Amino acid sequence: MSKEHSASNVKKVSVAQLRPGMYVHDLNCGWMDHPFLTNQFLVKDAETLSTIRKLGIRELYIDISKGADVSDAPTQQEVRQEITETMQAIASEATLPLPVSLEQEIGRARALHKEANQITKSMLKDIRLGRQIELEKVEPLVENMIDSIFRNQDALLPLGRLKDHDNYTFQHSVSVCTLMIAFARGLKLERPIIKEIAMGALLHDVGKAKVPDEILNKPAKLTDAEFDKMKSHVVQSIIILQNTPGITQIMIDVAGQHHERFDGTGYPNKLKGEQISLYGQMGAIVDVYDAITSERVYHKGMPAPAALAKLLEWSKFHFNPELVRAYIKVVGIYPTGSLVRLESGRLGIVTEQHSELMLQPVVKTFYSAKKQHYLPPEVIDLSKPACQDRIVGYEAFETWGIDAAKWLPA
Repeated sequence: MSKEHSASNVKKVSVAQLRPGMYVHDLNCGWMDHPFLTNQFLVKDAETLSTIRKLGIRELYIDISKGADVSDAPTQQEVRQEITETMQAIASEATLPLPVSLEQEIGRARALHKEANQITKSMLKDIRLGRQIELEKVEPLVENMIDSIFRNQDALLPLGRLKDHDNYTFQHSVSVCTLMIAFARGLKLERPIIKEIAMGALLHDVGKAKVPDEILNKPAKLTDAEFDKMKSHVVQSIIILQNTPGITQIMIDVAGQHHERFDGTGYPNKLKGEQISLYGQMGAIVDVYDAITSERVYHKGMPAPAALAKLLEWSKFHFNPELVRAYIKVVGIYPTGSLVRLESGRLGIVTEQHSELMLQPVVKTFYSAKKQHYLPPEVIDLSKPACQDRIVGYEAFETWGIDAAKWLPA
């Protein structure tokens, strides 16, 4: 069965339309844990329906070739087309220019990324040992990260892709911090506010130091009790931060609200809409984006462009739609570090964005998809009038056995 044909058999329905006899193709909740062994299953009874509704899922996908149909529901193809059109509209909006070239910033960014991982790892270890967070150790690092993002975010942001399973927790915190700085810059927030947001982002998961490693790194589904313990990390983060000298309300908002959802289905307080601070709303978007693009013990990371499409889709209920659009403008339709396929059949990694031509970034090509072998690396600026190539889609590094780290700018 072709991909196009299968997509026409898959339809998007609201949970209210879901009935026993329908076959769930995708629960459409990539950021949350759920009690089902798989994302795909037949809805057998009312109990299953009740479990899905309690999770806070609002829309999901069914496969009408394997179960009952909903006649007026849009197909997956139609949903994708609508998202593509919205993405193209966002791409036409100009973003902030960057004052420094990638070549000038990349060396500083790599050293800074390494230092950030070391400091954050050490900080989480201290918390596990019952020691207090020392903000004076974190502040200079955050100031330097802000400086780097302001000079050229294309240097530091893609380094967030470089994670490994065992060190995910602290590497995720560093990545969320860099993304939040770029997000705040894109929103044109004041520098002192950006610093508080960045501090909150770097510290947003400190409560995970109170969650046992066997739960944090479990390579299988969490039990209900384990999931509750995992969710408790948010309250633990709030407690730790409230007892840390120098912590501000903005920092606590980022840490304490990044699992809240715009429709009130999040945790720990089921806050809704504007009850969630701007900083908590931003944190929710960035935390989910980094989580679903990362390789985890229990799931594969999705390509960044696909993650942005999902954020856009989920913003109908779970996230502030205007902020999601603003976030996509900040990171680009094809974020730096993404693997893309060109019309010529070459694969390459996006190395730089253009503030006014988001669909035409700078790409380093190095692989022929047609002949399936490596090519001499070539940097192509797709925005140049003389360039005859263009992006036709994105790819997963894993599909081609390509090591992303090897092709990021050195």
